[in-house]
Amino acid sequence: IASGADVLCIIRDRTPKSEMFRTSLLDKVQVIWGDVRDQDLMERALGEYEIVTLFHLAAQTTVGTANRNPVSTLDTNIRGTWTVLEAARRSPLVKQIVTASSDKAYGDQPCLPYTESMPMQGMHPYDVSKSCADLLCRSYAQTYALPVCVTRCGNFYGGGDLNWNRIVPGTIRSVIRNERPIIRSDGKYLRDYLYVEDGAAAYLWLAEQMESKPEIVGEAFNFSTGEPISVIDMVTRILSIMGSSLEPDIRNEASNEIREQSLDSTKAASMLDWRPRFTLQDGLAATVSWYEDYFKAHA
Repeated sequence: IASGADVLCIIRDRTPKSEMFRTSLLDKVQVIWGDVRDQDLMERALGEYEIVTLFHLAAQTTVGTANRNPVSTLDTNIRGTWTVLEAARRSPLVKQIVTASSDKAYGDQPCLPYTESMPMQGMHPYDVSKSCADLLCRSYAQTYALPVCVTRCGNFYGGGDLNWNRIVPGTIRSVIRNERPIIRSDGKYLRDYLYVEDGAAAYLWLAEQMESKPEIVGEAFNFSTGEPISVIDMVTRILSIMGSSLEPDIRNEASNEIREQSLDSTKAASMLDWRPRFTLQDGLAATVSWYEDYFKAHA
């Protein structure tokens, strides 16, 4: 919107507490209420609204939900992706497609950090859904010359995420409530975290680069700060920023999750001239500030 784009959103569910509603962003975009698994809807949206650049971000994104309800996750993340790709294939005006995969698509690799040359080998439901969606994108690029690129990012964090089961918003909310933050795992799981504004900028930059560098079409790119951190260290940093002496409640209940993950973003740096703009410390400070303002407004 800030760039002057005419934005169309496909939205499945009404979530009044989300940023789209809360900040009246919904009034600044065009909306089709529907599901990305609906082939007719996708083709109508792309055709009637003359879409040129397509960002496919729709997915069931929670690992725990995928473990409990694998079918809905697999259906949305895999069938939803091939539906979007097929609709785009039949829509001649579409010139750039950026599809969000994940570091989870790599599965559990013997070496870290992950590079884009490693195979897609997810084993658990969420990871498998991302591996399959990723492969579908590469297949459509190779078979039909569809102008698609794939992003593989670590765990996003930042303002606007109201899923309190995630470690960053959940920890901040606990501290604001003066409650011990809960860690579902043993706290030693290693992850890459990417500030949401860096993620949004990466998607936009990739779409722009696809227009000027057609040779990158069909490629996948890791986007990462290159600062993997354990869950317990992430919680400790948040506690420090918030000046809290609360002790984490470590429950060691996590299952079907990859132990250690980190990403190598050398390819994005060399081919796209991309660098993250936010350090982990700066991103966390901005995130804490957002949630503090949010809870003050809802006190």
